[in-house]
Amino acid sequence: MDRITSKDGTPIALDRLGEGPSVVLVDGALCHRKAGPNGALAQALAKHFTVYTYDRRGRGDSGDTLPFAPEREIEDLAAVIDAAGGYARVYGISSGAALALEAAESGLPITKLAVFEPPFFVDATRPPIPADYVRHMDELVATGRRGKAVKYFMRAGVKLPAPVVALMPLMPAWSGLKAVAHTLPYDVSFVADYEQGRPYPADAWANVTIPAIAIDGGKSPAWMRTAVRTLAEHLPNADYVTLPGQTHIVKAEALAPVLERFFG
Repeated sequence: MDRITSKDGTPIALDRLGEGPSVVLVDGALCHRKAGPNGALAQALAKHFTVYTYDRRGRGDSGDTLPFAPEREIEDLAAVIDAAGGYARVYGISSGAALALEAAESGLPITKLAVFEPPFFVDATRPPIPADYVRHMDELVATGRRGKAVKYFMRAGVKLPAPVVALMPLMPAWSGLKAVAHTLPYDVSFVADYEQGRPYPADAWANVTIPAIAIDGGKSPAWMRTAVRTLAEHLPNADYVTLPGQTHIVKAEALAPVLERFFG
């Protein structure tokens, strides 16, 4: 593990694996270097690339500096790319995909961009998030109710069935989820505007002219697949790929070959 320093002085922990062109992997909500799908993906991609995984601020071995603003996470990713040689291919999953899109829009030196299922929805096939979703999430975190914040995210944001959410405290991973629950507002800041069931704004990500690929799973919900396909159509220079049999919990062995071809 190495530590680098973001623009505001926050220490960011990162790992480097493999040899070859630089690829940076960006985690989604409640995940970090040691807990989440990007660990296995890094192992798979390291055969052909130098892969960088990092703990987003407030998670794992990284620090945090308040008050939070979305720009801070973009600066964190900029610091990782700088450590990777000054430019990199970038892959993001879920809310990490939304962060990667905003980072590319802001002009970070990203040469190719791959996103897997940013949690957007652009039609009426799924209810929008509650009108007070952002405020209520902020309140839960500010008052230290981490378990309730995770449950609210899973129920109101992800739309998991209520019985599944009720059983989550019995899962072995529950303590780990609560440990990073205070970062949920960070993820929400990148996705809430695109969880209203409205089409993408005409000017969204207009500056993302680099080669891009938007990927979904063949068994993911229809609303998510529609949003990913529409995103590929919306971006100036993007392709759309579906991984047969995959869901939002994507397997590295299914995803890695697609990224190898695209990043190669």
